[in-house]
Amino acid sequence: MRSTRATCSKVLLLLSCAGAFAETPPAHEFSADIVSRDATGAATDGGGRVFVSSGKVRIEPANTPAGFFLIDGAAAAAVFVRPAQQVFMDARQSSRLTQIFLPVDPSLPCSQWQAAARNAGVPNADGDWHCERIDPTRLDTHDTTVQYTVVSPNQESTQRWIDTALNFPVKLRQSDGATLALEHIRVAAQPASLFTVPPNYRKSDPRALIDRIKQSDVWVEPPK
Repeated sequence: MRSTRATCSKVLLLLSCAGAFAETPPAHEFSADIVSRDATGAATDGGGRVFVSSGKVRIEPANTPAGFFLIDGAAAAAVFVRPAQQVFMDARQSSRLTQIFLPVDPSLPCSQWQAAARNAGVPNADGDWHCERIDPTRLDTHDTTVQYTVVSPNQESTQRWIDTALNFPVKLRQSDGATLALEHIRVAAQPASLFTVPPNYRKSDPRALIDRIKQSDVWVEPPK
């Protein structure tokens, strides 16, 4: 009897531990190319590269060689880093990529996208967001992606695909047919140095720069 009880206790302990570990999402690490295409499928210059590790994201846009973006997935906040000047600043609305490619909950992605838009200062970001799952009854063990129709408070409608194995968006299609997608995804450990701002970098405030320009001879007051 004691042996049976001891065995049952061990089984229950193992099951409870397994349940505890199952509740903790894995730390996904991968890199990929961001490919931008127009409605005809032709590649455009709006892509780049992305690196992801434990909720941190680094985006290197192809059309912004002077710097890169770092995203804190937990806060959906982003900064733009300029290595040559050793400065960084809040990304705000400087790139839409930072509002799309960040870790999300595949079952409730709207809250992360809304937080990213809010932190970027997008108008009306606090309004109602609608994420409608497409064909939620589909069961295909070979396809790890789920698709959503996402409507922002500004009534912008997009189709978005999320890889449930990565907890990360892998494609966006706009209403005009243009797409942004992750291609050549490489699942592998990423260097921690990719996701940190060097301690000797200073934070720059774009508003302070504008104020300095206003005091110079080159500033021209915009027409009212």
